[in-house]
Amino acid sequence: MKPTVMFAAVFALGFMASFGTGVAAAEPDKPAASDSADANLTPEEKTEKEGRKACKVEVCRAFHSKAANGDIACHVVKSWRKEQLVKLVSKLKVTWPYNGVHCATDLSVERGDLVKAMTEPKVEITFQKHTVTCTVADEKKGDKQFKFELTPKVQFENGKAISAHANWGKIEAPTLIKSALWTATAADNTVNLLSGTIVDEVNDFITKRCDEVKGQWAAQQ
Repeated sequence: MKPTVMFAAVFALGFMASFGTGVAAAEPDKPAASDSADANLTPEEKTEKEGRKACKVEVCRAFHSKAANGDIACHVVKSWRKEQLVKLVSKLKVTWPYNGVHCATDLSVERGDLVKAMTEPKVEITFQKHTVTCTVADEKKGDKQFKFELTPKVQFENGKAISAHANWGKIEAPTLIKSALWTATAADNTVNLLSGTIVDEVNDFITKRCDEVKGQWAAQQ
């Protein structure tokens, strides 16, 4: 499986959690709340992290304070450094020949769905379709851009995600990247190989990531 495919999968799995993990781009093995890790962020990463904060607070407030009125809409931007991606994909037995990656999506979530996820004994939530646009840096051949759609479906039980499906959709990309993406996403849509990772990402966001901004979302109840 090609590295661009693996990155697309990683972004899809963390589409809700990614805007809450700004520090991880710089120091993947250190606590996300660490001030010292923040000091290692580039100016661009600091700007991105700050830009995600308001969205993160709103999602956490819906999850935990059960504020169901209105929807949440945010433009989410996230960059990954090459060293982080090398470490990430090495676990999947593939290499990362490119530099860093920059992705963006317009996140849209119904507050009522997040409240149901936390309050109903058992519920399946189908989130809205999202289009993710990514640019892969390549100094030799020029930057490569691709887009893909996903409509995540997550089952919750007693306030925790227990199963999930990415539900990959339309892909727009250069021929080689599109071919690889299509093969991987079609396989995942059939056998759902990535379910466990989506579940982990969602539960991590609800707990650890929301704890990082508890002062903000709790104050707005």
